[in-house]
Amino acid sequence: MKVVDSIVAQVSGQIASGLYKAGQKLPSVRGGAEQFGVSKNTMAEAYDRLVSRGLAFARQGSGYYVSENRPAPVPKVRPDVTEATSIMSLLREQLDQNYQTRPGDGRPPASWTEDADMRRILRTSRNTAAEVDFGYGSSWGLAALREWLRVSLAERSITTEADGVMLTSGVNHGLDLIIRHFLEAGDTVFVDSPGYYPLYAKLRLAKANVIGIRRLEDGPDLEDLRQKLIVQRPKLFFTQSQAHNPTGGTLSPAHAFTLLQMAEVHDFRLVEDDIFADLLAPALPRLAAFGQQQRVLYVGSFSKTLSASLRCGYVAGAPDTIRSLVDLKMITMVATSLHVERVVLEMIESGQYLKNLRRLRNWIEDGAKATAQALSDVGLEVKLPKVPGFYIWVPLPLALDETAFCRRAAEANIFIAPASVFYADRDVFVPPAMRVNVAYGADPRFCAFLREEIKNSMRSGGPNE
Repeated sequence: MKVVDSIVAQVSGQIASGLYKAGQKLPSVRGGAEQFGVSKNTMAEAYDRLVSRGLAFARQGSGYYVSENRPAPVPKVRPDVTEATSIMSLLREQLDQNYQTRPGDGRPPASWTEDADMRRILRTSRNTAAEVDFGYGSSWGLAALREWLRVSLAERSITTEADGVMLTSGVNHGLDLIIRHFLEAGDTVFVDSPGYYPLYAKLRLAKANVIGIRRLEDGPDLEDLRQKLIVQRPKLFFTQSQAHNPTGGTLSPAHAFTLLQMAEVHDFRLVEDDIFADLLAPALPRLAAFGQQQRVLYVGSFSKTLSASLRCGYVAGAPDTIRSLVDLKMITMVATSLHVERVVLEMIESGQYLKNLRRLRNWIEDGAKATAQALSDVGLEVKLPKVPGFYIWVPLPLALDETAFCRRAAEANIFIAPASVFYADRDVFVPPAMRVNVAYGADPRFCAFLREEIKNSMRSGGPNE
């Protein structure tokens, strides 16, 4: 932490605790500098930051005083977050981050993806006023980045034409465009179950009929799919091939081939989410690699591998479909951020992105091993996925009440992502489980909480009853 940040944090804490009352004069710049052992310039900067945050104000020639109208403190945990069992609660917590311990988080910590070199590039990006076009940019997205994506996709055996890839503001924007373009109220869609819970909310907002297809370790349950195709006629099937969220599973070649055959026979499109692709081996099976452009839409993003704050993703598919999605993008938001796309391209061309990926793969591998060992030590059955990713799916004792478990975790300042949220049908019984982010799974506070919960569940009837 920088010296200025440390001073601001300490004085803010003193104000919050009541050591300095509203309207009270703070130590002079000279006195504060002597107290903290810093220069007067450093102390003045710290006071200016307190002013900008509404915690203090300056009187010319007199000094700095504690503000009488300070911002109201944000509550640490709101009631809806305490429940932690609804889609909106989990989505809100991903952004607001009320909890200290975060095994249920969907993202890696910033320290895993954003280092000093990245921050330097963000500060000194070559997007100077002389070089940046201050217009909207192309509705397709930055041409040079799209061309890099075409080369990258080719390494995964995914052939894409020049007008077969467009840029979006992340995967969720791509999914939203696809939903808007293809679906009308009442249309049936298939989804992985368990699967990506924010997608369920988008589909229900579009008034689609959402049907879950059981997700197995090696892909969608093909028998479950066959049975549901007897009575349902889906327009789309949303699925994630590799490093599946939330189970960590992977798509086998046999499942991929059969799934494409069934899509052809029953005339539905497959929407393949491959958000972790750049972290994974290019030779892993992808539905889009089988050459059926009219049958598969392929979506990806840099948000999980570069930075969540750089909202940049893409959709690849048949050119006629992509052109329609670009038109819809223009209608709904005109264009994506040319500045963000240039920054992403600069990180790629500078070698920073490749450096980030190498570091991130090591973090994931080490985190997965540490998480598996820590959770096994507390008495849970943990199976590492075949393909390393951010998530491990962890079954909980059957005697455990999942809702009460999440509530107790929230009271202990621990963010849990429970199994029930990841299932398309919330009315069916779901065995208690949770998605654990490997960045946080070995946290001592989390493990101590789990150890106590497992002990209590055994007292109440045993883990397998």
